[in-house]
Amino acid sequence: MQRILVVDDEDNIRRAIKDYGTALGYYVTGVGDGLQAIDIIKQQEFDIVILDLMMPQLDGFSTCKRIKEIKDIPVIFLSARTMEDDKLYGFELGADDYVTKPFSVKELMARVKAILERHNVANNSSFVYEDLEIDALGHQVKIAGVKVNMTPKEFELLAYLLKNRNIAISRDKLLSDVWGYDYDNYDRTIDTHIKMLRNSLGKYRDLIVTVRSLGYKFEI
Repeated sequence: MQRILVVDDEDNIRRAIKDYGTALGYYVTGVGDGLQAIDIIKQQEFDIVILDLMMPQLDGFSTCKRIKEIKDIPVIFLSARTMEDDKLYGFELGADDYVTKPFSVKELMARVKAILERHNVANNSSFVYEDLEIDALGHQVKIAGVKVNMTPKEFELLAYLLKNRNIAISRDKLLSDVWGYDYDNYDRTIDTHIKMLRNSLGKYRDLIVTVRSLGYKFEI
């Protein structure tokens, strides 16, 4: 049974997600603040965290940073804040998704399902180009033997482009296949993650090619 941790200071939100998630066959645990979340993650295993942004004691951004330092767990942010900069900062911290309040629990759980499915797919392939090594199973990238630090979403995007190398992929398809849903007029999500990925790849940044008026491709 896959385990979900819900971190939100609103009881009704924790209860609604727990009821719906339990009905779908998930094991759902809820806590009311970031400090409790960090404590329970140190003690128990979870497959995904649904994390409110505005909480007492420790906000969602700070909590996400601490969580990622402990374990590489997918994170979905919940927030009433709709500013694009907040969303982009959340993605830069390694979040897999950002859902604004008020939200549909049914849609939220559909996003949870899509993220869990992607993270559960075992891909045994590896890729070597000059001194660039990409280990899909080990979920790591090395350049000249030195491990490259990437967010989970950067790696997922890289792995997808690598799997479809030399094929131009549209932004819409990247959003659908890598993020797991359609999001009209949010091309900047893709562009921001491509920029982060290129920075991570350093001297190999040019392997990620921009296809004008369409999207991107990994080109050798």
